[in-house]
Amino acid sequence: MVPAYREEAHVGTVIQTMPELVDHIVVVDDASPDGTRQAALEAADERTEVITLESNQGVGGAVVRGHQRVIELGADVSVVMAGDGQMDPDHLPDLLAPIADDGYGFTKANRFYSSTSFEGMPRHRVFGNVVLTFLTKAASGYWNMVDPQNGYTACTTEALRRLPLDSLHKRYDFENDLLIWLNIADVRARDVNIPAVYGSETSTMRLSRVAPRILATLIGGSWRRMWRKYVLWSFSPIALLAFAGLLLTLFGVTVGVWATAWSLINGVSASTGTWLLGVAPTIVGIQFMVQGLVLDIQATPK
Repeated sequence: MVPAYREEAHVGTVIQTMPELVDHIVVVDDASPDGTRQAALEAADERTEVITLESNQGVGGAVVRGHQRVIELGADVSVVMAGDGQMDPDHLPDLLAPIADDGYGFTKANRFYSSTSFEGMPRHRVFGNVVLTFLTKAASGYWNMVDPQNGYTACTTEALRRLPLDSLHKRYDFENDLLIWLNIADVRARDVNIPAVYGSETSTMRLSRVAPRILATLIGGSWRRMWRKYVLWSFSPIALLAFAGLLLTLFGVTVGVWATAWSLINGVSASTGTWLLGVAPTIVGIQFMVQGLVLDIQATPK
């Protein structure tokens, strides 16, 4: 499946280099104002079907529509290979191997697997990728995966049927939201080390606009995963430790802030008991949350 927006110059090459093991090529033209649709048709591959969205849905919207069509076609696995040519088709067998051989439900390419992976990348983008990776691990529960914004993925249609595809976020936070829903569905997932192919393509992503949206998705998704997986479906010790730890920590910090303010205003220190009432719940609360985190890491679907 090939989501494409303004990819007139690249989508034809993506189609023409598609491996023979691919049965269907579903190109989703995300209401491109250029000749993306025509370029896809001119690639003249009999396996190709072009779907043109009536309005721009964003990369997530295009991918979701493609997944839905792949399910309708009765395929076993849906692979996302973007229309910009950055996803090397020669590595497609590597992406599919864990699904075919080891029973994984979802695989994703990982660009950052060696000491040279970040060469040429500005320091602020390296830092941003590290932070985003950690936040996505915590929100999604897939502590074994990195490079969360990598869209070169393969997913079984059986796993896709277990997801609320129409409810997934449609913009650049799609990959993060997808990982959260996959974990809620307890789908086994893993990374596959695959380098990106960089050429003349240009990105339409604006970090200042995208970062707040992704952060909001991760925060909301983290609570959604905790509620559905550890409370609603089975009241797990993970939820008990997390919620109890959070309440104890908030209580302790609140008391500590009050005691500090009271001491500054009155010129004398608050009583030992007051300080203890702030410190003890905070320490215990943090320990509870750390233990919950350890259990969450151990619960990663593998």
